[in-house]
Amino acid sequence: MLTIDELKSKSADRIGGLHSVLLAAANVLIQRCYARGISIVITQGMRTIAEQNALYAQGRTKKGSIVTNAKGGSSYHNYGLAMDFALLLPDGQNVSWDMNRDGNGDKLADWQEVVQEAKKLGLEWGGDWTSFKDYSHLQMAFGLTIAQLKEGQRPTAQQVKETLSRITGGEPEVNKDVEVTINLNGIKLTVGVLDNGTTYVPVRALAEALGAKVSYDPVSKTVNVVTV
Repeated sequence: MLTIDELKSKSADRIGGLHSVLLAAANVLIQRCYARGISIVITQGMRTIAEQNALYAQGRTKKGSIVTNAKGGSSYHNYGLAMDFALLLPDGQNVSWDMNRDGNGDKLADWQEVVQEAKKLGLEWGGDWTSFKDYSHLQMAFGLTIAQLKEGQRPTAQQVKETLSRITGGEPEVNKDVEVTINLNGIKLTVGVLDNGTTYVPVRALAEALGAKVSYDPVSKTVNVVTV
């Protein structure tokens, strides 16, 4: 199983151009889903006008299926305010858009669990749109329309501050500078972090290595570890 840092590295190249709030949201979303036993990758972040026009042409003037109704400049992706995600499969390489997959075995579709966590962060989901649903799409518009963004309007400093506070919980993040190796019987198992005398370790990696089963109850927000 990948460590959280290894998982985040798979999305790093695609989230670099995002607005600072979306960048924070992407990292927190990846981390929260990981805690629920779900690995996700961000497949698309900032998109240039040219890239948007190329996508718009697909299924119209180019071969393929129509994937967007937005021309260049008419997508929140073009302003760094949107991102797309997919589920990362256990091999750590391939991704899935299977919305019914239950990889963590908690009897809830992984996709919907990701959406739940995204909405908690204030992100809008393309699956809620009334027309041309985009199930992998997440965005944060800050109340701005595409027309306003085209005119040059952007989120205010106060909006950015308040939203970042909500995403981070208003609390300092765990200091990840002190990385520690977790060995099991002398063999490296995973990587954790040491912060102010407390060692943080991925519970699933440790528990399953010890022969236990891990599940998550989203209602009570409880991680259950059952020894076999």
